[in-house]
Amino acid sequence: MKWSAKLAYAVGLITTDGCLSKDGRHIDFTSKDLDQVKNFVKILGLTNKIGLKSSGFSKKKYYRVQFGNVKFYRFLTKIGLTSNKSKSIGRIIVPERYFRDFLRGHLDGDGYSYFYWDPRWKSSFMLYTGFVSASLDHLEWLDNEIERLYELKGKIRYATRAYQLKFAKNASVRLLGEIYYRNKLICLERKRFKIEESLDIIRKQAGVAKLVHAID
Repeated sequence: MKWSAKLAYAVGLITTDGCLSKDGRHIDFTSKDLDQVKNFVKILGLTNKIGLKSSGFSKKKYYRVQFGNVKFYRFLTKIGLTSNKSKSIGRIIVPERYFRDFLRGHLDGDGYSYFYWDPRWKSSFMLYTGFVSASLDHLEWLDNEIERLYELKGKIRYATRAYQLKFAKNASVRLLGEIYYRNKLICLERKRFKIEESLDIIRKQAGVAKLVHAID
């Protein structure tokens, strides 16, 4: 397998929403977003049919693609992925050059970004970005890599059934700038649209602050 930005993104998706079967061959990718699965299929050049899968817990329908590829399976295990990985996953071996693409896949898979106006302070706009995993070791590795590469430090806490690595406003702005480093990137468009909306508000606030400072 030859590393690329698109492959690193797909690895990020598999790390969060993928599953390696115990037979050493089959890989399953499941998501609530059809566009997410379509992106995954496109990146890997799959011809397999996208089906539907029911969740026993919530009875919701999810989109799913399953395929067999021994070489790709072995590649994934070599970089740190295994079957039943949810709580045992740790470090994933990703080239530094493509880490931000891997991070974007991770964010699209089990990550989040949200914003709101805090009513306690005038013109106080809050932004948070987070990554979720059932494995504390994995999030600690992710936090260390982000700190090493981008000099940003998040906070890890345990939430409902999983751990969260969370970044506040200033760190989020810088980190999201790394993740979405150019206009045309493969990603979950609906998530990027909301993120760009929040970043636009912050840019406008910064522009107003500079103008007020100049007037003063």
